[in-house]
Amino acid sequence: MNYILSFLFCGIVCAISQLVLEKTRWTPGHMNTLLVVVGCVLSGFGIYDVILKTFHAGASIPIINFGYLLVTGASEGYINNGFIGLFKGLLVNASAGISYTIVISFIISLLFKIKN
Repeated sequence: MNYILSFLFCGIVCAISQLVLEKTRWTPGHMNTLLVVVGCVLSGFGIYDVILKTFHAGASIPIINFGYLLVTGASEGYINNGFIGLFKGLLVNASAGISYTIVISFIISLLFKIKN
């Protein structure tokens, strides 16, 4: 059942995103930003925690989860270090994914040549 719920959540997010892209003049960058902001808002109100418990990995993979990681990292940093912790903890939860992306991107750029 977890696989089905995960698939449905990701599918619904992708379908809504594609529908918005087709019906508006937005670019993928606009949609990406919107999804991160939606993740921030949902986690700020505590809704994304419920979504993660319900849809498991399906909710931890889309870009919405990046907004959730930003808000949870900033709030944990604020609790531990006060106001400066907002900035110190902002990318703590997402640092492994960001580091992985940078390393893999570097390796791919060495292996393949850019075409004009």
